[in-house]
Amino acid sequence: MMQIDATHGVDLNSWVQGAAGHELYPIQNLPLCVFSVGGASPRGGTVIGDYVLDHKELAGSGLLEANESALLAIAADGSLNGYCALPAIKRRRLRAILSGLLSGAEPAGAERLLVAREEAQFHLPTEVGDYTDFFAGIHHARNAGRMFRPDSPLLPNYKHVPIAYHGRASSVFPSGSPVVRPTGQRAAHGATSPSFGPSARLDFELELAIWIGGGNALGEHIPIERAGDAIVGFGLLNDWSARDIQAWETQPLGPFLGKNFLTTVSPFLVTAEALAPFRTAQAPRDADDPEMLPYLHNAQDQASGAFDIRLEVLIATAAMRERGVPPHRLTQASVLDLYWTPAQMVAHHASNGCPLRPGDLFGTGTVSSPAVDGHGSLLEMTRGGKEPVTLPNGEVRTFLEPGDEITLRGTCRREGFASLSLGEASGTVVA
Repeated sequence: MMQIDATHGVDLNSWVQGAAGHELYPIQNLPLCVFSVGGASPRGGTVIGDYVLDHKELAGSGLLEANESALLAIAADGSLNGYCALPAIKRRRLRAILSGLLSGAEPAGAERLLVAREEAQFHLPTEVGDYTDFFAGIHHARNAGRMFRPDSPLLPNYKHVPIAYHGRASSVFPSGSPVVRPTGQRAAHGATSPSFGPSARLDFELELAIWIGGGNALGEHIPIERAGDAIVGFGLLNDWSARDIQAWETQPLGPFLGKNFLTTVSPFLVTAEALAPFRTAQAPRDADDPEMLPYLHNAQDQASGAFDIRLEVLIATAAMRERGVPPHRLTQASVLDLYWTPAQMVAHHASNGCPLRPGDLFGTGTVSSPAVDGHGSLLEMTRGGKEPVTLPNGEVRTFLEPGDEITLRGTCRREGFASLSLGEASGTVVA
């Protein structure tokens, strides 16, 4: 279990200009990324304030001990898969090295180590080999279930098993990638024959991204006691959904073309170590909920395996941008409202011997909170399109229209610690 240490100190400062008390990326955060500048090859870096620390430049600078440079070089490639494969003790060591360098005296020639964030192009943190999306948001499950099963919104297995589907890694793209409206077979609710064409019910889903370190061979399990160490970091994930295509094709095998046309993730991998101060107890279950099966239950995970991360979704329509109107917040939710912990998702995924590999990606499923303003999708907000949302400028939405830009954000705040950001995951629907 990740521990709070000197790298989280609220008084820790940095020689990087503007990094002291930075609202999003102070020295206590240090998210990892893959970036490029101009036509140069992508490389690994650390985000600090308004800059990116270039791992390749630092590894060859002579500022670190030989063993430190060798460790950093693993996180300097064009993907962070090698970093994800490191054991937790080495990931913690690398964080300490970076924190020490950035909080010490400014080294000679420091300017060559830094790239302004606004000049960098950010890529996927890893080469995603596999992507799995869970359904751990119980409020979303209830809200969606009521549209089809008013008297029994949750299916019988929901509180027994962390439900998930396997997505398509080839359509996972970083923030800023265009959202092309998918085509497919669509049918009205209750219809027995479809039509084919572009989705008329394009939606977003507010999710937490979980970056995986892997570590189990085919046929091996990852016990719940060790599952937390298989989680490398977190980010934001938008599981874009074509609701009309999804509703028709999901019967009986589950999500397919209504989901795999695009998944947007934030480009910064906020490490599990950085989030140690924001770990907390998992929300207690209802008194009549079933007991967890032993392979999913661990007292320490229940006591500190959840994360206090606040999420929000903003919309900026084409008309809003043309008039200079700032984005409107559609919803805000908390990761604390997930029914399963990230470690439980890992333990269940590997419980049948499925090998998880470094750089794999999990989505938590849509994070919704009980409050009216806490719905994590338009499907919930509009009750399946029956109650349109009116924006402050008078525009009305049931589902997304061309030109709509959706941005997910995530922040962590706790008294006595620096606030951290998970960055942004944004996408604009193209005509």
